[in-house]
Amino acid sequence: MRTYRFIIMSLLALTCATMQAQDTLEYCSVPEVDVNPAFYEALEKAQKKGIDILAVSPGIWTSTPKATVDPKTKKEVVVWEDTENNSWHEDMGMIDNVPVVDDVNALFPDLVDLQFAFDGSFMPMLWQLNDEGGETVLHCYFLMPADMVKNLWLCSDECVILDKETGIIYQSRRTVPDCYGKIFSVKGKKGTFLDFQIFFPQLPETAKEICIYGVPNWFMRGFDVTINRIWKRHRALEFRFDDEPQFQKPHLVSEAKNYDKDNHQSWAVYDAPHLIKPTEDGAMAIWLTPDATYLARAYEMNWNREYFGINQGNMLIDGSGHQYKLKEVLGYPTGPIFWVEGSSGDYFTIVQVFEPLPLNLDEITYIEPEGEPFAMWGASWKGEVLPNLRISTLHANQKLFEYHERVKVK
Repeated sequence: MRTYRFIIMSLLALTCATMQAQDTLEYCSVPEVDVNPAFYEALEKAQKKGIDILAVSPGIWTSTPKATVDPKTKKEVVVWEDTENNSWHEDMGMIDNVPVVDDVNALFPDLVDLQFAFDGSFMPMLWQLNDEGGETVLHCYFLMPADMVKNLWLCSDECVILDKETGIIYQSRRTVPDCYGKIFSVKGKKGTFLDFQIFFPQLPETAKEICIYGVPNWFMRGFDVTINRIWKRHRALEFRFDDEPQFQKPHLVSEAKNYDKDNHQSWAVYDAPHLIKPTEDGAMAIWLTPDATYLARAYEMNWNREYFGINQGNMLIDGSGHQYKLKEVLGYPTGPIFWVEGSSGDYFTIVQVFEPLPLNLDEITYIEPEGEPFAMWGASWKGEVLPNLRISTLHANQKLFEYHERVKVK
């Protein structure tokens, strides 16, 4: 049966459940032209200080360990979960003089405040890679979930940056604060961002595709990153918007009747979808128009009738962390589960319509949050995060979604 993709706005945090099984969960490079004024100002400020921002990650979310209250101090304490490094390194105890960041909202204007939507159960592990002071510095931002956090680990000499083109490895040198190769604890005001810094030899100007190792709490165990050094303000002028794409509208066979997600007989039924030639299941294409972004996705029919579902929680995220929300799904409902009838062996598309993307973006991240359980054989409500989707590739895929009449020989 078709794996069901039913979406509610309950997850940016699904990444934490699957990140151990993936080499790269999410990365969005710094856009060459940014539409968010706060992000623009942050870049300008950094450049005036001689800092070159190479890359930014707007938010890999992880679950937050439950806090306990110290009976003596009445302070909340969180014991951070072990990484693969904790069991064989010395615990140096409490460290002081951890830099505090007060402008994180400028670099991550949309994602930072999402912590409140999860009632403290999840937190974003943000980071930024800079050239500054003749070195390359990885800033690992840590949101204090309590008054004290114990059992933290940043990195050791296993922390390196690999230039994937040249094969040269750049060894980490030190950290600020000095916690290199040690387990440690920190105190701070709950809700503030601490700035843990890892210093490397300065990467060459030619470095473009790199991989970062040895920072497990930020999920860098071989984490691919694309560096974008050149900030071209007028790049958007080189591109033009697409015309609004045309897709065959599916036919509504029967409307939902007293809809109940746990009763498949109550779901709406559609047939005559927009058929396409066989391609990779899940392949995507994009159309950028002034008013909307059209994202088509390919689905393979394994049976004559399969169920699907898409909800308003779907979103696209750009390199600055800006979210582009789902507006509608062409011809199908958003929210309820529905049936699609066709033929086993068919390939067809469901087209999601998002808020318009600017023309200057190189990459986007596609997020399907986890959905709630429902009663059906083969039901799955697992979410999905697809990072590093190159706009140019998605644009070139438009040809895959031309209508293709079904031909069946009996």
